[in-house]
Amino acid sequence: SPKRLESSEMSLLETAALVRSLQHELRRVIVGQDQVIDEILTAFLAGGHCLLRGVPGLAKTLLIKTLAQATHLKFSRIQFTPDLMPSDIIGTEVIEEDRATGSRSIRFMPGPIFANIILADEINRTPPKTQAALLEAMQEHQVTAGGVRHQLDRPLFVLATQNPIEQEGTYPLPEAQLDRFMLNVVIDYPSAVHERAILAQTTSRDEPSATAVATGEQIERARLLVREVVAAANVIDYAARIVRATRPSGDDADRVPDFVRQWVRWGAGPRAGQSLLLAGKGRAVLQGRPAVSLEDVRAVAPPEPKAKPTRARPVL
Repeated sequence: SPKRLESSEMSLLETAALVRSLQHELRRVIVGQDQVIDEILTAFLAGGHCLLRGVPGLAKTLLIKTLAQATHLKFSRIQFTPDLMPSDIIGTEVIEEDRATGSRSIRFMPGPIFANIILADEINRTPPKTQAALLEAMQEHQVTAGGVRHQLDRPLFVLATQNPIEQEGTYPLPEAQLDRFMLNVVIDYPSAVHERAILAQTTSRDEPSATAVATGEQIERARLLVREVVAAANVIDYAARIVRATRPSGDDADRVPDFVRQWVRWGAGPRAGQSLLLAGKGRAVLQGRPAVSLEDVRAVAPPEPKAKPTRARPVL
């Protein structure tokens, strides 16, 4: 109806203004990574999670902390180590004794997963058993401890970092874990101009910091708006064809490229198509458009071999 259309347009304008504010605050602190910032905001608005890969010293952790500073959301950092246990992430039950009566009761002590923006730092440094502690939280927005389910606050945004060059003492992420991330964001070295700016900015007395410009309620409204973005039939078909082209066997096996049949054992599932379409919608909202286009889907899909390594790639 015209009234609903007017409301959606107003919401889109409000969301576009909110995105510009977030971009401004992040770019005040993070220099020369505008594309990476947009990719993370795309997943943030689309309700997905990000796997952030890059060599040490490229401000991966700083970027995530700055996003938390730019929003009125609870931030939690989990340093993944080989001896980390699932209870260190989810929480644990403790026995409390009432000194007055001597009675005892069991109380659940929430772990660091009970936050809105969670930094899973060097997630591949802990065994798969502990990595799996994030699965239920990322997918169901809840955790189970002692047979009791505990709901997590919304919005929930998990950003995990990986060091791609140091593999000693690391554990590959299980496929089920990778499948929970919407985008695999690769952060590359800055240009010479940007690197000079970084050195000047971070070695002076007054380092810039982000100001909170968004609330959790605003982020949740923006996420609902992303799902209202119009996706034409040809755009949905295009996303489905991309996903199905990754499967070496199936109904469309005759259309699958030869290199897929040679190197891929299991193709992407329907969740990859959902991620493609939602990320494309998030990109459309990021640019202030009410409909997702083929270009939006192409922009968040795996890039061509000659494309820049800073492009976002769904974890198919």
